[in-house]
Formats: sequence, structure tokens, C-alpha cells
Amino acid sequence: MISPNEIQIDRDKGNFHYQTDYEFDAGVGLSEDVVRYISNIKEEDKWLLDFRLRALSIFERKPLPTHWSSRDLENIDFDVIRYYLSKGQKPSRTWDEVPDDVKETFERLGIPEQERKFLAGVEAQFDSEAAYSRMKGDLEEKGVIFVGSTEGLKDHPEIFKKWFGKVIPSSDNKFSALNSAVFSGGSFIYVPPGVKLEQPLQAYFRINAENFGQFERTLIIADEGAEITYMEGCTAPKFETSTLHSAVVELIALKGAKIQYITVQNWSNNVFNLVTKRALAQEEAEVRWIDCNIGSRLTMKYPGVILQGRKARGEVLSIALANEGQHQDTGAKMVHAADETSSNVISKSISIGSGRTTYRGLVKIPGHLKKCKNNTECDGLLINSDSETDTYPAITVQGDDNSVQHEASVSKVSAEQIFYMQQRGLSESDAMSMCVNGFVNDLIREFPMEYSVELKRLIDLEMEGSVG
Repeated sequence: MISPNEIQIDRDKGNFHYQTDYEFDAGVGLSEDVVRYISNIKEEDKWLLDFRLRALSIFERKPLPTHWSSRDLENIDFDVIRYYLSKGQKPSRTWDEVPDDVKETFERLGIPEQERKFLAGVEAQFDSEAAYSRMKGDLEEKGVIFVGSTEGLKDHPEIFKKWFGKVIPSSDNKFSALNSAVFSGGSFIYVPPGVKLEQPLQAYFRINAENFGQFERTLIIADEGAEITYMEGCTAPKFETSTLHSAVVELIALKGAKIQYITVQNWSNNVFNLVTKRALAQEEAEVRWIDCNIGSRLTMKYPGVILQGRKARGEVLSIALANEGQHQDTGAKMVHAADETSSNVISKSISIGSGRTTYRGLVKIPGHLKKCKNNTECDGLLINSDSETDTYPAITVQGDDNSVQHEASVSKVSAEQIFYMQQRGLSESDAMSMCVNGFVNDLIREFPMEYSVELKRLIDLEMEGSVG
């Protein structure tokens, strides 16, 4: 376990860029030729090319979502984005085999060190493809699969195809259709029945190129009684032009399985982060999404769980922090589809300066179900007079034998609190950081130690200069 003193946080940790020569480049803009280029480079079967082309057609027909923040989405110019860039290498199994410029990037981000200290396996994606992918040998002996999505499709089609696109269809929304057309990279994980991973697996997604779109697709399957914790981190350098990140994540927890999915997002402020994440939980299975969103210009992310089996459990714990010029539009979706299912949603948001946070939630319990429970809590903290926060809960509960409770609050940091702490020797910014960390502390404790310490320091850095 890493002690707090061993972790050094740099505000601009991800804000660097190396010149890179790419062997494969699909060019600028989106078209059928681009989709065919990506599929050809990957040597895909015809069924997958057809899947991509159908998704492209759906993307072209669907309008931008109007129930999201359309004024922000209108700033995306799909015609100037590069949809596929790759150095052409297959994922290396040792860091020594990774190309020097890519390796230098991940070493600067500390990924090899994290792998050595507390991870069971790592996948590191650089632009469109994974540059490194490795898992501990004892997990391979137990039948655990941890590879990129391209390898998963080729080497394990009997498992991959059964669930691919089943939880999130291409037609779900405009950005799931876009991902389905041009997806590349992401993780494929399969945990066999009864296997319980004691250490997390981690994926790290790095955008290096300007005017680029990253479209990884992740599929995680925990078979009956299996348990897994998966963590992902994200960074990109700050360019003057916009960058697009639009991922699709599908989780399948079979009977009695447990999946915990942890995200720490610290994108640069020129990134549009528009992702679709959803899980399917069968009988007595449990899925937990633990989500922290600090960076990006605009994030739209609503992790969901379809509670398909009796006594299935779903939980979303999320922290969102919006600073100047940022909008964090986050939330959760819980769809109860079996008796005795339970769900829990706890959302904490902080708005600084002109930053804006939005909670957007959905809970659905049909009338024919029995003994279902949901708890939803969404709390917002405003730091300045120009800060904004909105809450849009949509809760539909039918039947006489189900229970739901909902609580929402908006508060502002008290001037009296700040004054009191200043009288005890704290500076104004330190006092403000203490208030904010106290506001989110109960959720930060849910992150692994290595991440919770980093999150607290990231929040401290975001709070610098927020007073006044």
C-alpha cells in the first residue's frame, strides 16, 4: 500500500505532448471510407464491418441530444476530427518493448510504477490502440482473460460476440452509434466462475494527438460467483482545439458475481467527454460504479445498471468538480427488472467560479415487481456567486410493495466556517479546501488508498485561487 507521502500530485501531470510518427492514419473527418479503413487495418470479419456501417448510418440520422446541454454539444465539429491514429504496433508484454516515445509518456504518468506496487494487470492505450497489456501469470492460469478489444474479438469470439453490443446497442444514442462505427482499443475482460481477483486490473487511456477522437470500447464479463475491481484513468494534453472522447463500456455480472468499476477522470479542459456506460446484473449479482470527474470542458456520463435478476444490487457513487469554463453533466440510471432488487445512488458535485454541475438521474421500478428498494442522494456545493448546479431526477415507481427515498441539497461554503478556521491559523484557501474535502470525504473513502490520496490533492489544487 502506498503511503500519502509517496504520492506527488502535479496539477499539469497530463499536460505534455510528444511528437509521434503514426504508421496508420484515417485522415480527417468521418465517412464510410474511414470506417472501412479502420476495419481493414484491424483485419476484421465481414459481420463486424457491417456492424460498423450500420452504426455509421444511425449516427448520421440521429440528431444531437436535446435533453443534454445542446449549446455545448454544438461546439463539436465532427468534420475536423481524426478518428484513427496508430503507430502500428501490437500491445507489448513488457515495458522495454514499448516504443520509446510512448513509453516515456506512460513513465511520466507513473503507470509502470503503479503496476509494480499494487495492480494485478495493466493495459495502456495511446491514441487509438493499446501499447502495453499485461497481467500477472497466476491469473492467466486461473483462466482470467485481460486483453484489448481487438484481441478479444479475434481470440475469444465465442465469449465476446455473445455480449458485444447487447447491453448498449448502437441505436442507444448518437454517441454510442459513433463509437460503434469507429471504436478502437478498450479492454476485454473475462473472469471465470468463482474466481475472485484480490488486486485491481487497470486501464489507462492517453490522448496524445491534436484534433483527435478516442473511441475505446470495453467489455467486462464476470461469470457466476466471480469478483473483479477494474480501474481506469484518463489524461490528455491541453490543445487550443477541441478533443473528443466517446467510449462505450458494457459490464455483465452473472449470477452472484461482483464488479466494481472505478474511474478517475482528469482530462484537460479542451476535451469533450461523452461516454455511455451500462451494466447488466443477474440474480444476486452486484455492480458498483465509483466515478470521479474533475477535468474536461464538458462531461456527459450516466453509468447505469439493469437489475435483471432477483436480489441484484446496483450502486453509483460519483464526485464531479466543475471549475471555470467546465460543465460536468453526470448522474446515474437504475432500471429494476426483477423482484427484491436494490439500488443506491449518491452524487456529490462542486461548482467553482463559473463552473456548472448537473445531476441527471433515472430510476424505474415497474408495478408488477415486489420488494424493490432505491435510495438516491444528490448534493451540490457552490463555491462562488457565479457557480451553477442543477438537478434533474426522473423517478418512476409503481406498485404497493416497493420503496424509494430521494434527497437533494444545495449549499454554499459558509463565510462563518472560513472565518472560524482562519482564526485557528489556516489560510483562506486551505480553509476552503478543508470544507470541500469534508463535503466529499465519505465518497473518497470508497476509492482505493492510492487513488483517494491523489483525489484529495487534486481537489486541493483545483481550490487554489477559488476564493474571492
